[in-house]
Amino acid sequence: MISLYRPGSGFLHRAPAGVKLALLAAIALGLSFVPATPGAVLPIIGAVLMVSVLFLLAGFDVRALGQAWWRLRWLILLLGVALVIFVSVPAAIVNTGRVVVLLLLAELVTRSTSMSALMATIGRMLRPLQPLGVDTDAVALILSLTITMVPVVGGFVNAVREAQEARGVRLGPRMAVPLLVRTLQHADAVGEALAARGLG
Repeated sequence: MISLYRPGSGFLHRAPAGVKLALLAAIALGLSFVPATPGAVLPIIGAVLMVSVLFLLAGFDVRALGQAWWRLRWLILLLGVALVIFVSVPAAIVNTGRVVVLLLLAELVTRSTSMSALMATIGRMLRPLQPLGVDTDAVALILSLTITMVPVVGGFVNAVREAQEARGVRLGPRMAVPLLVRTLQHADAVGEALAARGLG
């Protein structure tokens, strides 16, 4: 099972998983209310820069930050170009910036929090639902895998794009099919790993 978690002693590693998940959810909610207007361009750019600096302050090196941005490059290009063509330049900057902020924050959470800590925290949050028949362990596992899959799928986007470049295929929607295939193959591999551990 792919995981970007890296042991460390930075403040993000020391922070409780629940706090990190709560902040991620709060920031996601807050960003959803940011209007895609020219006045929001500078704040969004500032937020992107702040998250990038947070990588370094959290104890990760420039290489880790570069890898995170490198994984997002085609997503940024595809989303940004589409929004510029169909909406406007300010909307492209704001909406693409929101996605970048959330994906970088999700990667920070993934890099600084082990899967076991994520599952334990989500399981505690869902415990009140147990009397209703909810399998909290299963739900915690699914949510943990969803969070950790964000940067993994970003890596798949890069791999597909590089493979298309090597074949001389132009940038376009046709990359969706191989991306879907890779994602489904990864899902199958994760499912087999879980079944082998008696969790499937």
